[in-house]
Amino acid sequence: MASFWQDRPTFVTGSTGVLGGWLVRRLRDAGARVVGLVWDPMFQTALEPSGMYEGMTVVQGDVRDRPLLEQTLHDHEIDTVFHLAAQTVMSVAHRSPVETFETNVQGTWALLEACRKNPTVKQVVLASSDLVYGSGAAVPYTEEMPLVGRHPYDASKACADLIAQAYAATYELSVALTRCGNFYGGGDLNWNRIVPGTIRSVMRGEPPVIRSSGHYVRDYFYVEDAAAAHAFLAERLAENPDLRGEAFNFSNETPVTVLEFVRRIARLMGADLEPRVLDEATYDVSEQYLSAAKARQVLGWKPLFTLDDGLRRTIDWYREFLAHE
Repeated sequence: MASFWQDRPTFVTGSTGVLGGWLVRRLRDAGARVVGLVWDPMFQTALEPSGMYEGMTVVQGDVRDRPLLEQTLHDHEIDTVFHLAAQTVMSVAHRSPVETFETNVQGTWALLEACRKNPTVKQVVLASSDLVYGSGAAVPYTEEMPLVGRHPYDASKACADLIAQAYAATYELSVALTRCGNFYGGGDLNWNRIVPGTIRSVMRGEPPVIRSSGHYVRDYFYVEDAAAAHAFLAERLAENPDLRGEAFNFSNETPVTVLEFVRRIARLMGADLEPRVLDEATYDVSEQYLSAAKARQVLGWKPLFTLDDGLRRTIDWYREFLAHE
């Protein structure tokens, strides 16, 4: 629906994150007038040299600043909003739960209240998480399961999810939610994460490191697919107001163990390096993956990339990035 985005004033919080960067590019390429909320006025990301942010209007500020959000939506006559801003690092959430709750929960109600008060806003897509389902749910996770996050990050995302549903039910705010698995793709420079860390190790000829036992089963979702899914949901929400308040899992439905995933990356890179398994995980969920049946049936959605397609594109991105580094 390229015509849907042409000249559409679109606001993206979390625009400098990995998902935010790829979403900004997708929207910009479709012709949208993108306004991005940037917390750090000196922001630099690994995606910036690729021209991801060319043409984006930058608003510097904090997602918890409701007057700023209201002013931004008003001044730019924003039509469509994507709320991606969050504190997403699990270790930080454990060390600093208050900061995590303030950013992820207060930031959500501040944005939704600003949207409620601004008549130009027609669609809001809020990024939730697969972690809202908690650690005891049967797999694959489906959208009717209760939200039972028990740890600071999980609980903060569950709160944000419920707040969005409350605004949809009480105020008829046209908001829908995405719940995705583990994102991977170019632009993530947290080398402790499994994908960038593995690719860098293989490029150096070193065995990749797995900090868990390697037997945990996970759902990995390519970031360009995730960006496309968010845009697709906004389009469908514009077509069908009855989607207001609905949540959708997005996944390519290819769960793999961490060990298998790391070996797959190495194989695609032409390497025969056996991972070094540390088995240091203190708490984790043994199986965590999603069913995307609702998105397929209700929205007519399907992923654009297979797991290997996404990994090949990701490997190419890091090869180019690390060659320059």
